[in-house]
Amino acid sequence: MFDVSFTELMLIGVIALIVIGPERLPKVARTIGHLLGRAQRYVNEVKTDIQKEIDIKEIGDIKHQMEDAARSVQSSMSSSVDDLKAAVTQPTQALKDSLAEARQALDISAVAPGSDSTAPAADSHTAEKPAANPIPGTPATPDSAATAAPAVTIPDVTQPARQPTPTESSH
Repeated sequence: MFDVSFTELMLIGVIALIVIGPERLPKVARTIGHLLGRAQRYVNEVKTDIQKEIDIKEIGDIKHQMEDAARSVQSSMSSSVDDLKAAVTQPTQALKDSLAEARQALDISAVAPGSDSTAPAADSHTAEKPAANPIPGTPATPDSAATAAPAVTIPDVTQPARQPTPTESSH
């Protein structure tokens, strides 16, 4: 703190001995020692408080940086999740739409033109046979040909095909 050499300290001690006197010099030295100790403690406390404030400010800055980084990671993760959901949802919806169209097409094709849509469709293995001509040797009329059109049923493709069991395939 101060650049004081040993000779300067000796000079100050001799002057203090002459001015203060030998009886009061130990008391004054003790008091000066206590005051210097208090001053050093006060300076150290101020330094410590300033260092704590600097550390708190640095920690606060680091905290804000970490919060910003966490927010950016969270936003990038949520955007990635949204992108993944969109990537999965779009093909799934397209597949559902095409399945719905296929079902609708199957429902329309299963119903014969001119027939009641509430009537059950014929089995895929059996087809309606044309009505026999009431008079043999005469050509069929257009009305009888329209009623004799076979109804074709397409099997449901959404259900898996039945695999033959080992005992059925050996026969």
